[in-house]
Amino acid sequence: MRTLSAARFAAILTVLLLSVGVSACVVQRNPVTGNKRAYGYSWQQELQIGKEADPQIIAQYGLYDDPELAAYVDRIGQQVVAESHLRRPDTPQEFKEAQITFRVLDSPIVNAFALPGGYVYVTRGLLAHVQNEAQLAVVLGHEVGHVAARHGSKQAFQQQLGQLGLIGTAIGGELLGLPGGEILNTGSTVAGLLFLRYSRDDERESDRLGVEYAGMAHYQSAEGSKFFTTLKRLSEASGGSIPSFYSTHPDPGEREQTILKLAADWDKTLDMTIVGQDEHLDKIDGIVLGDDPRQGYVDGNVFYHPELRFMFPVPRDWQLINQPTQVAMVNKDQSAVMVMTIAQGSSSARDAATKFAQQEGLTVVDQGQSSGGYLPAWVVVVDAPQQDGSVIRAVAHFVDYGGNVYQFVGYSSQAAFQQYSSVFASTMQGFNRLADQSRINVQPNRLKIVKANHNGSFASMLPNQLPKPVTQDELAILNQVTLNEDVSAGTPLKLVQ
Repeated sequence: MRTLSAARFAAILTVLLLSVGVSACVVQRNPVTGNKRAYGYSWQQELQIGKEADPQIIAQYGLYDDPELAAYVDRIGQQVVAESHLRRPDTPQEFKEAQITFRVLDSPIVNAFALPGGYVYVTRGLLAHVQNEAQLAVVLGHEVGHVAARHGSKQAFQQQLGQLGLIGTAIGGELLGLPGGEILNTGSTVAGLLFLRYSRDDERESDRLGVEYAGMAHYQSAEGSKFFTTLKRLSEASGGSIPSFYSTHPDPGEREQTILKLAADWDKTLDMTIVGQDEHLDKIDGIVLGDDPRQGYVDGNVFYHPELRFMFPVPRDWQLINQPTQVAMVNKDQSAVMVMTIAQGSSSARDAATKFAQQEGLTVVDQGQSSGGYLPAWVVVVDAPQQDGSVIRAVAHFVDYGGNVYQFVGYSSQAAFQQYSSVFASTMQGFNRLADQSRINVQPNRLKIVKANHNGSFASMLPNQLPKPVTQDELAILNQVTLNEDVSAGTPLKLVQ
């Protein structure tokens, strides 16, 4: 089970943005250009936004548990920051004093993003697909460029009404503090809702700054073009459907060539010699690839959680979104949603059910002890009126198990509720202990760095049978080669164990 819903996150950030005065423009200096211009927030407000949003980002994704890898990313990042416009001799002191924080998120999605005020995030999925330190430096430099150029604050000024409207749509999908269908479908976070919607000019400026900052730190910035090739291949392999670094940025094909040209220009004056392939591969050796089943997984329309040792059926053809402390399920047309969480602040299932029924604005339709299911449970059915005059009906199911109170909430429109009530009941009453050791002992796929033992095509280096669900094509993208590309003996390869 992977916590905080994106909709709830957006709501928190909306309150935060309003509290710091988004609607009032501020005229301040741009650290990159040195010129003054209007921004949506002051620099101090940007720092506040980043500081208060950071715990929510961590709650949404979770941090990857590898202190050595986190320290490595921070080291590369701080080298890039030291060469950025935030640390130049003529930079105003308030920017020089700003701390830039780098974090590694526990997500298989290939993504990187930054919050205003100096919080930069990369996922373990991105680190696995990066081939060397130079590529990582360009990626981190790109995100530092967004911070230094204050692109988020600039966009907030230019598109305040549009951005707040977008957040309003997200909040409108909430019910009882749970995410609505639109949010579940997109998996959005505050980063997607607010701070990655830069203009193409902003993205090009950050590309330019990323190459510059990495080059000044002596990294071979031209390597960054290979990472954009990887992004393009990932998007093509997924049919353009994955939420990724690529999806919020311009065409990587164009940027491959741009980065090569920018790097060539800087190479005339800078000592850009560091590639750092062996160093990077050493740091990511053993990193988790893809989804981590230890945090919960679906197999045969059943969700299993090895760590918490529970299981429950998933409705056929419903989409499941597994987040750090909630599991959400939504049907095809997003007319019905179920969310499972651990109820906080309740001593028992009965206590949690009572608190749920007492929420303001709800009308209790039915409540009492459940007569079905594998484990004793308490059930509450409520109606929640909406601003447009419609009514949402929800059923909440609470179970005491393993020292926790597990809460399921299923909801739809009042008119359609009867259509889904049996589906809700099947999943909720199907919650049970997990005792199957083969399910409990499941382990994630991990990256294994090996050296090619012969000359030949990359495909010839692969074992006959790969761990599921890994494919040969995915490994080729991971290694930034094609399946037919020749590989020399002794070349380090990213395989899977």
